Amino acid sequence: MLSMKTAFVFPGQGSQYLGMGKSLAEKFAAARSIFDQADQALGFSLTQLCFEGPAETLQLTENMQPALLTVSVAAWQVLEEQNVRPDFVAGHSLGEYSALVAAKSLAFADAVRLVRRRGQYMQEAVPVGVGAMAALLKLPAGKLDGVLSEASRGFEASGGEVVTAANFNSPDQVVIAGHAAAVNRAVELAKTAGARRAILLPVSAPFHCPLMEPAQRRLKADLDATEFRDLATPLVNGWQAKVIRTGAEAREGLYHQVPNPVRWTDVIQKLASLGVGRFIEVGAGGVLTGLLRNIDNQLEGSKFGEAEDLEKIHAAIA
Repeated sequence: MLSMKTAFVFPGQGSQYLGMGKSLAEKFAAARSIFDQADQALGFSLTQLCFEGPAETLQLTENMQPALLTVSVAAWQVLEEQNVRPDFVAGHSLGEYSALVAAKSLAFADAVRLVRRRGQYMQEAVPVGVGAMAALLKLPAGKLDGVLSEASRGFEASGGEVVTAANFNSPDQVVIAGHAAAVNRAVELAKTAGARRAILLPVSAPFHCPLMEPAQRRLKADLDATEFRDLATPLVNGWQAKVIRTGAEAREGLYHQVPNPVRWTDVIQKLASLGVGRFIEVGAGGVLTGLLRNIDNQLEGSKFGEAEDLEKIHAAIA
């Protein structure tokens, strides 16, 4: 019988949609307050951008990152008010900032400014069109390293075209990132190696790969200037899939995650090993709830990103 410890998990890029967070802000003053704080911290109406668009402006990485963070923190604030609290937290890439706000390590106003800059740095690290990302679905076990090595081979002398694993999302799904030509080669090699599908992703930059090192260097000064308190709730980080409890570890994890892969499968398995049987996805969409089923279908997953979800959350934890 699974223990019913609870983890809150917070989504990253790819979960956004126009109108996200609107029902929360309309129904709950606590959520509305978070949107107001975001507008004040950023100096423009992120609220209007989330609720009304335009969609192409919301999709810009520098806007999307603070928007997703704000929706997650607004949703968490409602759960906090409802006395629904986790034993652990974790976040997928950008979602780790939301998790650290929920763990009382990072002030929300600091987090929203940090992720705005993080988005700018990531976008500026690689000119549009130079990098790419792709999802490899059901690539046979043991084939990934060979695909990535072959796709990158022979290009070192010319300064290097690289492709590496960016997200280990579930046993059936690995996302890769790097130079566009190398990613395209890897897609074809993965199909030949037996992948069920290998598809390019509609992203504006190649996240979580060595091409992000310029963004990592720029972000360091901002992280170093930000206060990180010790965590009130332990977090399993995405860089190492390790339990952390101190502010110093929190800052280090956000620094190292930028050019390194997100080990989401390991994060979920680590939480399960700690007795977590219930996962609540806090924020926009349901991407992480879907991945949870692929990682371990015995784990319970539910999501809270719309006002109407609250009844289901209370039922899930009853």
